[in-house]
Amino acid sequence: MPYHLMNLRHVPDDEADEIRALFEAHEVRYYETPPSRWGISMGGFWVHDRAEAARARELLKAYQGERFGRQREEYEKARASGQVPGFWLRLRRKPLSVVFVLLAAVFILVLSLAPFLGL
Repeated sequence: MPYHLMNLRHVPDDEADEIRALFEAHEVRYYETPPSRWGISMGGFWVHDRAEAARARELLKAYQGERFGRQREEYEKARASGQVPGFWLRLRRKPLSVVFVLLAAVFILVLSLAPFLGL
């Protein structure tokens, strides 16, 4: 019986490559199904054996904790250096876009609440 280890939908290529390398380094006998072009099937990493699945999940858990720490550190560095735009920077750079998104949000909110407000 196949055991699903990880969904590949929205997984960046570098992360998938690192996971493949991790599995190969630890000799995990896995196979991979790619996500479909239209997003119908998720794709993922799979194994056939229950014991192999448990071992692979432990490796994935350790890897994902390490990757989370690395990505958080990179984000904090980018934020400290001003490379991550906040609301006010986005408003200054693309005022029409921000105003349009805010108006769309207000419109959706009004439509959602209209039956309760008697509008």
